Amino acid sequence: MPVWSHAGILCTGESYKSVVKMTFARGASLPDPSRLFNSSLEGNTRRAIDVREKEKIDEKALQALVRAAVALNLSKKKAGLR
Repeated sequence: MPVWSHAGILCTGESYKSVVKMTFARGASLPDPSRLFNSSLEGNTRRAIDVREKEKIDEKALQALVRAAVALNLSKKKAGLR
């Protein structure tokens, strides 16, 4: 399973038969004005994006989400939290 990180885990990637899932470790704490999160919405910590074959993703919104995840990790690290 691929893991993307910067000052902590940002997200993981998983492939399933019908979707590729990007799970953000602290997704519930991230702003998502474009409503990319469409899976794992019931949890208090993680949020995920399920991408189906031939489905297009809003690249700018995804970049903003990743940048927000990095900023959150850096703020937690600066505060001495993990």
